[in-house]
Amino acid sequence: MEQRKKRVRDAPRTRRRMLEAARELFVLNGYGATTLKEIADRAEVAVQTIYFTFGNKRVLLKELVDVAIAGDLEPVATMDRTWFQEVLAATTAESHLRLHVRGTRGILERVAPIVEMLRAAVSADPAIAGQWSDDVDPRFAVHLEAARSLVTKPGARAGVTVEHAADVLFGLLGPELYQVFVRDRGWSPERWEDWAADTLVAQLCDGD
Repeated sequence: MEQRKKRVRDAPRTRRRMLEAARELFVLNGYGATTLKEIADRAEVAVQTIYFTFGNKRVLLKELVDVAIAGDLEPVATMDRTWFQEVLAATTAESHLRLHVRGTRGILERVAPIVEMLRAAVSADPAIAGQWSDDVDPRFAVHLEAARSLVTKPGARAGVTVEHAADVLFGLLGPELYQVFVRDRGWSPERWEDWAADTLVAQLCDGD
């Protein structure tokens, strides 16, 4: 009985350890070249534990990406998270944008390093992409919801449509552009955040 209770208590820690091991090996060696046995060895668990927890390597990769976006193991969608609700509750367009950039930066710091690996994995195994809905890009859906709220607030530039604002957010706050500045040009994430927020305010807010 005590052993069962201990396993239940340790399960989130073990799950996190397996995901961290998978992330390290997928980025280092590539998704296709990494075996579940190698992940199990690095995580110091039996390979059966990975099968029991995730079922297969595709599901493991999906959860790795989902956790990188969320920042934790809690099954809470991005738009239901505290930081995004604070964005929607902001009273001016400028404060809305600055909060949105700050929250997005947290996601990009976790996600940007695995984007290239994920793209290569999907190219090698198209079935991976099928694990996410292909109706709407989930990243675009978040920016679209932010844009809907943004254009209603004091300080939003007159004439800017929801669609235009969403496109600007989606393009400027993408992982590829983040990597150009932070990885390739050596900017700190803080410097990127300041630049992205200032640029969006200039594009989407009144100049008064």
